[in-house]
Parts: sequence; structure tokens; C-alpha cells
Amino acid sequence: MKFKILLLVIVAAVMAGSCKYDWEIPEEIPDIDPNEEISFSEEILPIFNSGNNCTACHNGSQIPDLREGNAYSSLNSTRYINKTSPEESRIYAVPHPDGNHYKKYTGTQAALILAWIEQGAKNN
Repeated sequence: MKFKILLLVIVAAVMAGSCKYDWEIPEEIPDIDPNEEISFSEEILPIFNSGNNCTACHNGSQIPDLREGNAYSSLNSTRYINKTSPEESRIYAVPHPDGNHYKKYTGTQAALILAWIEQGAKNN
């Protein structure tokens, strides 16, 4: 009888422990056409401002100031944008999805910012 109870407890423990599923669906990052110009005002600036993503902290009290009207001039330095090695640009690398910053870009947002820098980080 004790053997059956012990067996029942073991089977129940195994079943309870094996029922957790953490499905992580990888984000599909769209291909960005290098010939299609990326607009700072229409595609990059909304990444900083939508959903209080970056402007929760970078709102003029902490550099860079990523608010509309201030973001480009605040970013337009070698401190944040490295046109020679775009992957090393702080505006790309610090909030990268694989980084350890408090706020992170999605994979799509990171790809868009990198492509914008590779195109010369224009204020368009």
C-alpha cells in the first residue's frame, strides 16, 4: 500500500512539473530595402516617442533629449551616431534588444535605426 501511494505521489509530481510551456515566438524582422530612404521624422522619431518608449527618461532632463523637435540635434554627434561603424552607434547599441538597457527596441525598430544610420542618419 505504501508503495502505491509513493508511486502515485511521484507520478503526480512528474505530471505537475512537466506542464509548463514557455513558448517564445521569435520576432520576424522585415527586410529593409537599402534603396528606400528612411525618414527620421516619420519612421525613427516615432520609435522614441510612441508609447513613452524612450521619452519617459530622455525628455530634456537626461541626454539625449529625444522629444520631437529636439531629438535630431541632440543625437547628431559622434557620441550617439557613428556613421563609420553604425553598429557601434550608442542610439542603436544601448537599447538594442540584446542589450541590458532598461528600455529596449524591438528587433524591427533596431533594424530600422541601424539602416537609417547606414544611410547617413539624415534629418529628413
